[in-house]
Amino acid sequence: GAMSVDSITDLSDNVSKLLEALQLSHPHELDPRRILGKKKTLSLNPITWQVPRIVDRCCTHIEMHGLQTVGIFRVGSSKKRVQQLREEFDQGLDVFLDEHQSVHDVAALLKEFLRDMPDSLIPRELYGAFLSTATMEGSAQLDALQLLLFLLPPCHSDTLHRLLRFLGEVARHAERSWDADGREVPGNKMTILNLATVFGPNILQKEKPGEKDGGALNFEDSAAIILVLQRLIEHHQALFMVSPEMQCDILRRLFQTDPDVIDYLLRRK
Repeated sequence: GAMSVDSITDLSDNVSKLLEALQLSHPHELDPRRILGKKKTLSLNPITWQVPRIVDRCCTHIEMHGLQTVGIFRVGSSKKRVQQLREEFDQGLDVFLDEHQSVHDVAALLKEFLRDMPDSLIPRELYGAFLSTATMEGSAQLDALQLLLFLLPPCHSDTLHRLLRFLGEVARHAERSWDADGREVPGNKMTILNLATVFGPNILQKEKPGEKDGGALNFEDSAAIILVLQRLIEHHQALFMVSPEMQCDILRRLFQTDPDVIDYLLRRK
């Protein structure tokens, strides 16, 4: 986490939870661009953007150097170099990934981190709920997914949004294109389906890696995981947006029960 503008300890736990419900209010705040090293905080959430450094830097590196790399996330990497990078991040070193780093090594590092998280990016207690949305269709499916996303802890929510935004960018470069001079730019061939197939088992885990039957998934679960992650990538911008109606409902409730919080929000704005 990080320190907030106003101390979060000034608020009770219940109020803090209500404020967290508003953290996804503004689309321009979902893009944590930093200006001259300054951290951009969310205006309504007492907790700042919570994305592990390793995830953000891996995504940024691939966005800068690997979007045209054919077979990104499928081509092999150097286990030795990946292990070295992993150890440097684990030691808390300020690791910078530049153009000299292999894109495939960075891609492998990102997959390993997500796979080996102590609690998977989508918490295991929500595994069944997320998979159940695979049998739904249309707006009902998206409504259910959004409500489930609202249940994620802030760190998981922020990290998942960063990852989905990144995967959407990779998928947009899957097909070949042409630059302003008419030269062909190769596609990376990683469609949303391919990305969901690669990342699904790392994000939606029924058991911890290494546990008994932890790696054994039946065909139905595997297909459902891929489908759910496809929908998350395709609709991440809409899914991570609190509707004006829901905001009004929350603010109306706050006005009735905790009017001091309204003043707090206005100060934050």
